Amino acid sequence: MARATIRERLRYWFDNTMAKGTVALIGWLGLASLVLILAVSALTLWLTPDEVFEHAGLAGVLWMTLVRALSPGKIASDSGTAPFLALMLTISLGGIFIVSTLVGVLSTGLKGKIEELRKGRSRIIESGHTVILGWSEQVFTIVGELVKADASQRGSVIAVLADRDKPGMEQAIRTKVGDTGRTRLVCRTGRPTEPADLDLMSLETARSIVVLSPQGDDPDAHVIKTLLALAKRDGDQPPVVAALASSRNMAAARLAGGPGVHLVDSDDTASRLIVQSSRQSGMSVVCMDLLNFDGAEIYLRSEPSLAGLTYGEALGAYRTATVIGLRSAGKVALNPPSDTVIAADDEIILIADDDSLIRLGGAAVPVEEDRIAATAHERPGPKRTLLLGWNGRAPQIVRYLDGYVPEGSTIDIASDHPAAGRDLTGLARLTANAQKCDITDRHALESLGTGLYEHVIVLSDGRYDPHHADTRTLMTLLQLRDIQSTLGERYSIVSEMYDENNRVLAEVARADDIVISDTVIGLLLAQLAENPRLADVFGYLFDSKGSELYPRPVEDYVTIGEPLRFATVIESARRRGETAIGYRVAAGINEPPRYGVVLNPGKDRPIAFAPGDAVIVLAER
Repeated sequence: MARATIRERLRYWFDNTMAKGTVALIGWLGLASLVLILAVSALTLWLTPDEVFEHAGLAGVLWMTLVRALSPGKIASDSGTAPFLALMLTISLGGIFIVSTLVGVLSTGLKGKIEELRKGRSRIIESGHTVILGWSEQVFTIVGELVKADASQRGSVIAVLADRDKPGMEQAIRTKVGDTGRTRLVCRTGRPTEPADLDLMSLETARSIVVLSPQGDDPDAHVIKTLLALAKRDGDQPPVVAALASSRNMAAARLAGGPGVHLVDSDDTASRLIVQSSRQSGMSVVCMDLLNFDGAEIYLRSEPSLAGLTYGEALGAYRTATVIGLRSAGKVALNPPSDTVIAADDEIILIADDDSLIRLGGAAVPVEEDRIAATAHERPGPKRTLLLGWNGRAPQIVRYLDGYVPEGSTIDIASDHPAAGRDLTGLARLTANAQKCDITDRHALESLGTGLYEHVIVLSDGRYDPHHADTRTLMTLLQLRDIQSTLGERYSIVSEMYDENNRVLAEVARADDIVISDTVIGLLLAQLAENPRLADVFGYLFDSKGSELYPRPVEDYVTIGEPLRFATVIESARRRGETAIGYRVAAGINEPPRYGVVLNPGKDRPIAFAPGDAVIVLAER
């Protein structure tokens, strides 16, 4: 290979110098200006000595050429010999070139700097902030909920890092979330999987980190890579909460993130909520109410003064909060046995509208003994469930349902999806049958004999994009409601949808429960970002083992007609080994946003129940 020539080396050196950016370009222009001024000044001294004398010698000539280089219009006032005017014209033409080039360089450099600032590439200087890594539809739910949670705090900050345009992210959040009040929103453009981009977010001083599962193909791979990037960082890190789209990637994510990461299985959580809602109408509303920051929330509270009391005795300890369980030695138990003794280091799990309202209530609220009923709950028999539609989480939904229903129950699957009914081996209590059916067609739905079923589950079709899938779901819901009205049938309907904006449209079709999977996961992530220790509580709540949420006829607990205190309902439930946390008014079932659900009512507040109302309890199956 031939050796590089001196010319090639000089050119290579010059190229490298120019690549250093605006400062290097300005330096070269300054050098060119200096050379031009010195050259013209020297020629002026040599060729036009008389003019030099008139301009006060060498210093005057240097000043004169500098002024004409920077302001070429000065040549119009020049006079003298032809060589002198020619030299002044030369310096003026050179000045035009240099000044115009300088303006262009400065303009380009300034534009680049503004564009860099616009993209958000500067390091944020915050502490106690919440960091969201990645972008999906869940970001709007999370930001909105964190704004509500921090509404009373000054200086709260939410920082978002995603591979998107910074102004675009800010505009999208402002449009979907609205005014963020006292909470400041800071967006940065970068890839959460790159350690250099993570350095922009001041993670070492953050309160918590939320890792989102992005939209697109194989989103969990991005989450796992982000967890690896976080794990490679030195020093202490705040709690990390991450959402995964698929259950099969949980093991890999645990290995990547380590024991300090709280993982949310989106498929698993949504599937469990759909199953629970299909069995007990209104459960999605109750769970959403517990997950959001609008009303009743779950808190953990150390209360040494309750040590030595039993769980049953502690149920009446708070006037404006509802005790629902205990956290003992790191283990959560909701609705433990009534005679469980509370230890000094146990934490009380309770529901309250705000942590500032959690105060011991002094004397217990009197119980109206004569109003307590002793009606036994009916033992459910085999159930018939109709599953309309199919997607990737459908087999998981069927298996979870198999864990809840009595033996001898049946689930019939109707869908034109090619995979419908597959991968359903090993069912213990359910008998599954599948048939091909266009669930948007009225005649096809009528042929299924919907009146034979107690519960109907409508799933979004996984073959279509979210918007189209929701449109098909809405068509199915409208057909089902019309069939009910025409034939006088009654069965509960739980529907899965993708877009929160379609909830209002679905309410026209009066589905009993609507599960928006992205919204549910977003609410859960926001709760864990505020308090990661609630992970075990929500994990217990969504599990089929142990106590679960049930709406049960109010007549099973108290006599209806005349007003009574809710403390009486709590006592009646306690005697059954249950924990009452609220009630649902039948007259408000179709009234958003609570749909008749009231959680954590005041214990001394008089309530007049009517037929059809339900008590919401934590109870064993």
